[in-house]
Amino acid sequence: MGGATRGFGIDIGGSGIKGCLVDLEAGSLDGERLRIPTPQPSGPEAVAEVVAEITTAFKWEGPVGVTLPCVISDGIARSAANVDKAWIGTDARSLFARRLDRSVDDIVVLNDADAAGTGEMTFGAGADRQGLVVVLTFGTGIGSAMFLNGRLVPNTEFGHLEVDGHDAEKKAAASVKDDEELSYEEWAKRVDRYIHALEKVIWPDLIIAGGGVSKKASRWLPLLNARTPIVAAHLKNDAGIVGAASAAWNHA
Repeated sequence: MGGATRGFGIDIGGSGIKGCLVDLEAGSLDGERLRIPTPQPSGPEAVAEVVAEITTAFKWEGPVGVTLPCVISDGIARSAANVDKAWIGTDARSLFARRLDRSVDDIVVLNDADAAGTGEMTFGAGADRQGLVVVLTFGTGIGSAMFLNGRLVPNTEFGHLEVDGHDAEKKAAASVKDDEELSYEEWAKRVDRYIHALEKVIWPDLIIAGGGVSKKASRWLPLLNARTPIVAAHLKNDAGIVGAASAAWNHA
């Protein structure tokens, strides 16, 4: 399996599928990741083919962690965001096990935000943090992952909270900032409104802000006026791969 400290994770997104070996002691990618464009249409069989291609390229034979932009329950996709609706109802864990010629016990499939959150809680900004921690990923939409005393509460969908009559991510996702050419000040006001709405229904001890926009956290985090302490994610866009690999290793 290439050493007791290595794992393997694959992060499936709407535009790209990324995979890499992971150093499970350092919590970082072990080498260069491989990215292949997501097939269009992005149905289960076509995506599984790419997952197999990436796994084979690394000659990896151990447990594999895979993220999907879906609610995942017992390995089955229950929703589909930015991937083909044919995923809904698909036993993704069995599909990947069959395509990779693995036992289902060697495959872990989890929601993409839950994977990113797992990476941050294990190796990043949430390491050793107790209490209620929420990881928010600002990208095409707003993904969320919630942890109580370090344990994942799976499949939260806080990006879909209704704020001012709108789905929150339709107004406050990072993609909206780009699409509407908002300044950081203008966008931060929307993020602030969203976080205040979130704080009305849960009382986190810490919020970790992730996604690609976390690279510029100094430009917008200081503009927020939330009750909850908010810090930037450490693993940035590698969090999904790292979290998936960690989850698969722990499961195995």
